Amino acid sequence: MHKKSQFTPAWWVPGPHLQTVWATITRRQTQITTKRERLELPDGDYVDLDWAGDNDGPIVLILHGIGGGINSPYARGFLRAITAQGWRGVFMHFRGCSGEPNRLPRLYHSGETEDMAYVVQELKNREPQTALAAIGVSLGGSVLVNWLGKHNKDKLLTAAVAISVPFELKKAATRINKGASRFYQWYLLRDLRQTIMNKFKIVETPVDFGDLERLRTFLEFDNAITAPLHGFIDAHDYYEKASCRPYLKQIEIPTLILQALDDPFMSPDVIPLANELAQSVTLEVSEGGGHVGFVAGTVPWRPVYWLEQRAVEYLKHHI
Repeated sequence: MHKKSQFTPAWWVPGPHLQTVWATITRRQTQITTKRERLELPDGDYVDLDWAGDNDGPIVLILHGIGGGINSPYARGFLRAITAQGWRGVFMHFRGCSGEPNRLPRLYHSGETEDMAYVVQELKNREPQTALAAIGVSLGGSVLVNWLGKHNKDKLLTAAVAISVPFELKKAATRINKGASRFYQWYLLRDLRQTIMNKFKIVETPVDFGDLERLRTFLEFDNAITAPLHGFIDAHDYYEKASCRPYLKQIEIPTLILQALDDPFMSPDVIPLANELAQSVTLEVSEGGGHVGFVAGTVPWRPVYWLEQRAVEYLKHHI
């Protein structure tokens, strides 16, 4: 189902860029206690999971965006909203994103679903009768949609929510290299280059990256690093094979997708049409909201982080 979102941007957070950066700049870090678990993977690597909530309620798995982590404003916001329902939240750090380099050369990318598949199966093995849902943000939303389409018959999840999803990676890479959006590209690539440099000081690299400072666009970064590290021919091969748009028709569990037309990370034409969606998928599109922004509220001193409310509201109908 394709429908208009009920989200209304706060009048004091106008435009896509303020919506995108508001929480990062102004939101105080949400106080929530987490407990870390290191989950060993079959290939000898690991992922770190941060748990919140100390009961035996339903579990909601959170997948982050590029360069995200447990201290991302949305991460703690979602965990607080989840635990407030009496549920448990588990924040999955993709490889190399939990504060120390992972062991193997490979990292993570928009189409990498093996680690999520392993984590989901592990959680279900531990508690087969417990309801399990997932929330994917940006790149994490792409991973989630890819996984939902590829594993549509498993139905290990009860429901899912994907937010600000880059459905077509090539178009997203093109859009973020234009105008003011280049700021986000600069900011994210600066951190990614540093992560790569730190990692390959202690892990032997199978690829000669050359001068990392020359990689100033996502196309250049994905061509030089993402593609060769993960078995793609080049960036274009990666974009084609890892984009999640083709999998929307194959999803079989209740899934909500929240998207803004003014998202500065991608162009509006990446948003799927109604006939591309499975019956189980609801796509809510708003005029504003930016990228993982969606800040509402009537007064500046009481902002409403609408994504958290809408995601929990949806999951409550299915958990």
